Amino acid sequence: MTEASPARANMGFIGAIVAVATIGGFMFGYDSGVINGTQEGLEKAFELSALGTGVNVGAILIGCSIGAFLAGRMADVIGRKNVMLLAAIAFLLSAIGTGAAGSSDLFILARFIGGLGVGAASVLSPAYISEVTPAAIRGRLSSVQQIMIIIGLTTAFLANYLLAKWAQGSTGEFWLGYPAWRWMFWMQIIPATIFLTCLLLIPESPRYLVSKGRDKKALGVLTRLFGEDVARAKVGEIRASLAEDHQPRLSDLKGPGGAIRPIVWAGIMLAVFQQLVGINIVFYYGATLWRAVGFTEADALMTNIITGSVSILACLLSIALIDRIGRKPILLIGSAGMVVTLGLMAYAFSTGSLDAEGTLHMDPGIGRVALVSAISYAALFNFSWGPVMWVMLGEMFPNQIRGSALAVAGFAQWIANFAIVVSFPWLLQNIGLPVTYGFYAASALISYFLVQRYIHETRGKELEQMEG
Repeated sequence: MTEASPARANMGFIGAIVAVATIGGFMFGYDSGVINGTQEGLEKAFELSALGTGVNVGAILIGCSIGAFLAGRMADVIGRKNVMLLAAIAFLLSAIGTGAAGSSDLFILARFIGGLGVGAASVLSPAYISEVTPAAIRGRLSSVQQIMIIIGLTTAFLANYLLAKWAQGSTGEFWLGYPAWRWMFWMQIIPATIFLTCLLLIPESPRYLVSKGRDKKALGVLTRLFGEDVARAKVGEIRASLAEDHQPRLSDLKGPGGAIRPIVWAGIMLAVFQQLVGINIVFYYGATLWRAVGFTEADALMTNIITGSVSILACLLSIALIDRIGRKPILLIGSAGMVVTLGLMAYAFSTGSLDAEGTLHMDPGIGRVALVSAISYAALFNFSWGPVMWVMLGEMFPNQIRGSALAVAGFAQWIANFAIVVSFPWLLQNIGLPVTYGFYAASALISYFLVQRYIHETRGKELEQMEG
């Protein structure tokens, strides 16, 4: 198996490609995080109930599940780059539509369109990066995707905080007479336009080109990436890893006996449990959560910014270690740490009492425990399951099934995300935070044993070596 050495690779070209591809991660994060802090504006503008708020917030996730599934399949048909271009267009349309929506139905439609882009970017950006980078540093470069997701989230939190501050609240009037919460969505137009423009400058994935019989084009891309000698050997190895009698298709996910391949189930497990630990409750409902325990709107939005900043540092630590100690150990560390921090949050919330308006009041010392635990939990997630799950999905599947397996795993990930996010407002009102966070802690505990049993290390392996 020919190794594409980083020392001989065109790292300037590779770095530029990774930078462009990870703008998709930034948009993933921004589009996901912008809703955090706009709920009050949405509730007043559209007269939403708790369930209605959950549907408006979670509408993006139905689009994400469909976008992830379609992107995985379409990537094998029209290419990774072309699908990412379609995702960028979806981001742009969603940014315009969500800010301009005059009704809940139109807002849900615009968020659904944005979800198509988020779902596509979530599975294709890391997969594309894994297909154009050397194995020795693939984990580090693929992990940049998670940093960009968190930077996107944090940028959305910061923009929302500043807009709310300047307008004296998210529902206050801002530029051109529109309330600040609408401008929170319109701010996405800027990065969406940059993403769309920059995608025109990067090449198609060489693995896709070989799968379509365009070996000469693939050789040209690989030569620019790794040099002519490595490129010629790589084309042959990629060709050998693909089925000779047909193009990649969904039925390839079944093994010789007709059952779904174990590697596909492992990918689905990673995708689902990344959501069952409840991370997107922090990112989507952070402001609502902290206001529920007595924070002001300004303090809640500032807490989001702090959480995002700490998460970026955690991602940087993951990048430094992922190609040294491997993917599996980092997942296990994250699972164990999240059990502790989520358990502490559940305990802290259990000590509080509700007033007549449904606001949870806690002893200030216990409140600080909850806050530190929440920030620590977000850091642990973004050190482990945040980046590593996407890295694993981008590299763990054999070439023949990568697009199809990404479609199925990505769909499962976003359906789990939708279930967790849409259920949270109802759980907050009817079940309470202690039981809700206890469930997330139990999921983290289960994930530890599942990783221990079913996940195999991929560190340092070439994509053509992946089996299952």
